[in-house]
Amino acid sequence: LPLNSGNKEITWMMLEAGAETDVVNSVGRTAAQMAAFVGQHDCVTVINNFFPRERLDYYTKPQGLDKEPKLPVKLAGPLHKIITTTNMHPVKIVLLVKENPLLAEVEALQKCYRVLDLICEKCMKQRDMNEVLAMKMHYISCIFQKCITFLKEREDKLDGFIKSLLKGREKDGFPVYQEKLIRESIRKFPYCEATLLQQLVRSIAPVEL
Repeated sequence: LPLNSGNKEITWMMLEAGAETDVVNSVGRTAAQMAAFVGQHDCVTVINNFFPRERLDYYTKPQGLDKEPKLPVKLAGPLHKIITTTNMHPVKIVLLVKENPLLAEVEALQKCYRVLDLICEKCMKQRDMNEVLAMKMHYISCIFQKCITFLKEREDKLDGFIKSLLKGREKDGFPVYQEKLIRESIRKFPYCEATLLQQLVRSIAPVEL
């Protein structure tokens, strides 16, 4: 994958065509590791954020004894757009929810965050564990759950959520609510043994708000 001279559009096309991201080369490195090694960081971002649409479509079909699918077909497209976004700022994610009337409803977000939690679990329990993708799914799930709280409890709904995320404290403009939300999502990550979680906690713990 990285042999496309760092072109992220070509990287994306190859992934869409079915290129495997966890295959290793003769020196035991994956495509993302090779891209990072030669400084193609845009390609690394594309590879690490890639999630095939068919993996999400799996949840739009009833499984086992279920009569209904876990995810309505109409929500798969909007949810996939959010899952594959490379801008993980919480305001960006809330704006992506807000711009889609199908998604910006309590019931729709409940279904979506439950599916994200299932994907997170699968990422952690599969043979080739993907902690980065698991953490991303969990983080988006936490933001969706907070969206639900604002839709239920606040008159200004998602606008109120965005305002809370952007509001800075008086003395220095630091967005305290946003920082607390991100820290809370890390704290709630259900897989304590994950290396990525431990790295995040180690780097965040000494930093005061």
